[in-house]
Formats: sequence, C-alpha cells, structure tokens
Amino acid sequence: MKNCHFRFWFAATGLFIFLLVLSSNAIAEPELSVGDCVKCHKVQPKEIAAAGVSHKDEIDCIDCHAGHRPISDGNIPACAQCHEGKEHYALDDCLRCHNPHEPLNVVLEGELKAECLTCHTEQNAQLVANPSSHTDVSCNFCHAEKHRVIPVCTECHEPHSEQMTQNDCSVCHAAHQPTILEYPETTQSLLCAACHDDAFAQLQASQTKHHEVGCVECHANRHKTVPQCSDCHGMPHSPGIHAKFSECGNCHNTAHDLDNLKSEVTN
Repeated sequence: MKNCHFRFWFAATGLFIFLLVLSSNAIAEPELSVGDCVKCHKVQPKEIAAAGVSHKDEIDCIDCHAGHRPISDGNIPACAQCHEGKEHYALDDCLRCHNPHEPLNVVLEGELKAECLTCHTEQNAQLVANPSSHTDVSCNFCHAEKHRVIPVCTECHEPHSEQMTQNDCSVCHAAHQPTILEYPETTQSLLCAACHDDAFAQLQASQTKHHEVGCVECHANRHKTVPQCSDCHGMPHSPGIHAKFSECGNCHNTAHDLDNLKSEVTN
C-alpha cells in the first residue's frame, strides 16, 4: 500500500513539474531572429543585400530594430544612435535623402545646399571665395535628383564656339569657381580663340615667330596673365633706343600684330 502511495505521489509531482515548465514556456516572451524578419519584410532585405554597405556587413536587422510593434513603439531608431561626430550627422530628417536600407543611394529633392555643404566643405570654400551665378543656386540644381550626378556644362551654358565640346569646358573652368580660369600648358590655342578671336586672327596672319607660339606659352597658367616682352627677349636694342621708346609697343604695336609698325617710327 505504501508503495502505491509513493508511486502516486511521485507521478503527481512529476506531472506538476512538467505542467509548470510547460506553463512557463507558454508565457515566456518569444525572441525574434533575423530569419523571422524576412518572413514579412520582403523589400528591405533586398535593398540591404544590394546597397546596404556597412548596414549590410557590420549590423543586422535586430541591431537597429531592437523591438517590434505593438510591444515596442520605438522600433524605428534614430540615425544618431550610431552616427555622430560630424556636422552632417547633426542635420534634421536624415530620411529626407537617405534610405537606411541603401544609405548611399542618396535621393535629392527640394532645395538643398546647407545639407550638402556639411560634407562638401572644399566646394563650399570655392563657391564663397569666388562668387558667381553658381554660388546662388542650390547644389541639386546641378547635381539633380541623385547624389554624385555630374552634369554637363552645356545643359545650361552655350559653348564659346561651335568647335568646343563639353570636354573642353573643364580645361579652363572649375565648376565651383568658374570665373577663375586656369589651364595646363598643353591647352590648344584654338580654345583660346573661341573668346579671343581678334588676337588669334592677328597671330594667324602674322609672319613673325609669334605666329608659331601657343597662347599659353605667353599667357601661362592663369587667364589674363600678360608677360613682359623682356621675359623672353631681354633688352634687344641699344640703350639709346630703349631710353627713347620706354615700351616695346611704342614701335611694335601688339604682340599679336608685330608686323604693324607704328607710323611715327617708320617715318
């Protein structure tokens, strides 16, 4: 009889423990895994896989979305949770330009300038130091709709001549300081002629050695550089002639039209 009671007690105790464990498991809060996310969210995993960069390689869904609605109301994190220490990260409304699942596919909408210049500080310095019509427009007026779009100048500007192409613009002009003209020593005189057609025509007609000299050999590196004749020719005449005619142009007219000696000298 005692054995029967013992068996009953042992079975009842085991059943109680089993039911207790089962009950505790039933009421325990379930834990979500990344594998659970893709069961409902189809678009976001594809975006991350294609263009997630560090959001793909260094974190996963649960690192950002620590909970899920309705249990967790704040399951959309602030970007500042991870991104800080730069002026750009202090801007309001990151989602205006960035989709966090493809963060470098930046979409530019509305008038954007202050936002862009928090990253592109060098371009800002050039625009401020060299005011032009480019200074007054928003950045995405030129770099439209999507980040890193580089427009062609001829979308807004007529070329200086029919011979000029879009590739020629950047030989002399930098987009963020377009009024500062600097050019390499390989620049063809034909590009200069697009604006300085009179000077180019005179050189083409000239029978002097200047006919063979490229524009950039005299007007070196930067626009409106005007050299002294003595930089190349020294003092070629006697001291008396240089004393009487203090400037080379007194006799030789301009460097582009040396054959046209002035009448007061030839008479």
